[in-house]
Amino acid sequence: MPAFHPRWPWIGADLQTLHSFVVRRRMRRPGTSPARLEIALDDGSGDRLLGWVDHPVASVTRSLVVLVHGLTGCSESSYMLATAASLLDAGHRVLRLNLRGAGGGRTLARRHYHAGCSQDLRAVFAALPSALTAHGVTAVGFSLGGNVLLKYLGEAGSTAAVRAAVSVSAPIDLAACSVRLRAPRNILYQGYLLSRMRREAAGMAASLTPDQRRAVDEVRDVYGYDDRVVAPSNGFSGAADYYARSSAKGFLSRIGIPTLLVQALDDPWIPGDIYRGVNWSGLPKLRSLLPARGGHVGFHAAGSRVAWHDRAIIGFLAQQETSCRLES
Repeated sequence: MPAFHPRWPWIGADLQTLHSFVVRRRMRRPGTSPARLEIALDDGSGDRLLGWVDHPVASVTRSLVVLVHGLTGCSESSYMLATAASLLDAGHRVLRLNLRGAGGGRTLARRHYHAGCSQDLRAVFAALPSALTAHGVTAVGFSLGGNVLLKYLGEAGSTAAVRAAVSVSAPIDLAACSVRLRAPRNILYQGYLLSRMRREAAGMAASLTPDQRRAVDEVRDVYGYDDRVVAPSNGFSGAADYYARSSAKGFLSRIGIPTLLVQALDDPWIPGDIYRGVNWSGLPKLRSLLPARGGHVGFHAAGSRVAWHDRAIIGFLAQQETSCRLES
């Protein structure tokens, strides 16, 4: 990949991060009508996940790419739509997945996704219709969805159901990211996320205890929400336990398929030291792209209206698929 240089006027980490919100109506979108796909989870809950499959106008020549959204996102998030459009142009089918209880799938599940819900991805990959997977399966996770994807890959090792994967702005150390998010500079981000998390909680009120419903209104930061709502709803003793058991950082060494991690070192939500501290040379299946700038799921670069991370995704997946063809 060429070096990342921000496109004017989106200079600085915050403007890169906010770009998608400011110009949402002008973001790229898939030009075709998607097909609805529901996937039943295999944990006995009766919950289902909702996804939307986008088909390229030309013939399919490359893998199905499963896109996984971030915290309070969904299949209709602007970055999901923009990445889907770029992948369609490159000949991929795309499944824009709603995690459990997210987006249009809110009425299909009683429980709700969290940063460690890798078992849900395992169930999705196992249940994909063969008509969609003839050219193989790859996956891309954004932000929290990137952490979920990396955790799944570490748990699955060389038996992962995807041939290659990419994470973009993944909070691989949840505790450190929680501290960063509570910094005074991030007060507006924190308020935005907390308001959307409360809105999501309204859709799962029936599955919450009275104490958890009260906590939704009382907490004043994302850590409090994780500690009093997310953790007890998913079998963790508290936020610290949730972060320790769900952070992808502890699973990286077990990943057994080619994986690209894209992370801006000026990300206002994720400390760059988390990624600087990884011994990448000791992880032969992993490749990292760590530009100094780019914000959080930003990467709006000079010279192209296609986001820099989307070009990285397409190039990396093409390289891996070429390698697979040569090896076979």
